[in-house]
Amino acid sequence: AQVVESGGGMVQAGESLRLSCAASGFTFSAYNMGWFRQAPGKEREFVAGIMWNGDFMDYADSVKGRFSISRDNAKNILYLQMNSLKPEDTAVYYCHANRDFLGKKYDYWGQGTQVTVSS
Repeated sequence: AQVVESGGGMVQAGESLRLSCAASGFTFSAYNMGWFRQAPGKEREFVAGIMWNGDFMDYADSVKGRFSISRDNAKNILYLQMNSLKPEDTAVYYCHANRDFLGKKYDYWGQGTQVTVSS
């Protein structure tokens, strides 16, 4: 089972990027999904999350109104649309899948994709 991020890159402040996370080897539609990021010298932090059925989304205050998380359960893909990017959004972005089932936790992390925003 794995998740693989793509779509990172280098952009200027104010521009947009869309990250994708392709899942395989597990029942994607049964997992809550999230995006996290880690900037150099900082702890990994939550960015956005979405429930298994897409009914509820949550965002870090720092990205509310600029980022949008979505998922396509038919294609096993998670997205993060990032608009109005700021230099402080520069980080490695990670995809995370998690599920609690019968008292056992299951989770998978991707290897990350670099997002660099220049001023």
